Amino acid sequence: MASPNIDEITTTTLRKRSKKLADNVSNNTSLLYKLKSKGKVKPVSGGRTILEELSYAENGTFKRYSGYESLDITPSDVFTAAEFNWKQAAVAVTMSGLEMLQNSGDEAVIDLMESRIENAEVTMMNNISNDIYSDGTADGGRQIGGLQLLVSDAGAGTVGGINASTWSFWANYVFDFSSNSLSPSASTIQQAMNTTWLNTKRNRDEIDLIVADNTYFQYYWSSLQAIQRIGSDEMAKAGFSSLKFMNADVVADGAQGGDAPASHMYFLNCNHLHFRPHANRNFVPLNPDRHSSNQDAVVKLFALAANMTIRNRSLQGVLVA
Repeated sequence: MASPNIDEITTTTLRKRSKKLADNVSNNTSLLYKLKSKGKVKPVSGGRTILEELSYAENGTFKRYSGYESLDITPSDVFTAAEFNWKQAAVAVTMSGLEMLQNSGDEAVIDLMESRIENAEVTMMNNISNDIYSDGTADGGRQIGGLQLLVSDAGAGTVGGINASTWSFWANYVFDFSSNSLSPSASTIQQAMNTTWLNTKRNRDEIDLIVADNTYFQYYWSSLQAIQRIGSDEMAKAGFSSLKFMNADVVADGAQGGDAPASHMYFLNCNHLHFRPHANRNFVPLNPDRHSSNQDAVVKLFALAANMTIRNRSLQGVLVA
């Protein structure tokens, strides 16, 4: 029996699974799931970079007046933009000519290709899940800039081209246990959470997701042992075990295989966080197929171009030791 058309099998199988992979990645972590559920996974159609427009100051012409007093009509500069670079990632699915012969027959080839695609999916999911908590420095800065950059331990830093040391509106809130003469524990976690929640609330704009590693989640969980624990039905249906703090879901994203950094609890206002994939490079197979010039093999690349972005850092917070 002649070998099947491996290029066609690879392409059609990957195309069928590409949307599934995009869904699986967004459902693989509580952060991406929450962003997706709030419509904050927003593809971008193009551009040299990803821009997030933001308002950084009030209009300076406000004036209380009486009668014929002159009013201030000076133009106010109140808008700017944070600029984020595209970050790219890919996994390769390959098959050699010998493997095609050894697995001749449609079903045999499809079974082999399915297993390799499944492995590629897991690889992509695990690495992107890790990236969304990163500081974006891996592989020479080619990594997606995650929470350790956007909601940094120091609160400052340059994010999206804006230096928080120069522009204080761009700093996130940090509750450092040691700076507050406290040791992290079940007896102190709620005090830290209360303080952080109050310092990241602006009118009705408030924290809606709290993501913790195992240690800090367990401190909070233990602090609730004497009272009823209330979880989120939405998060539970998504496969995430959650508690509640005020109106926010509290989720452990540091369990086995989790990527939340150790001894961290992030207070996130998801209205101002985005995952921004390129509309044409959102976990999709690339065309054309790659054929080695000096090997009997075919390669199919499965790729992503995206970044995490933020529009307001002052409404985000982090607990650190």
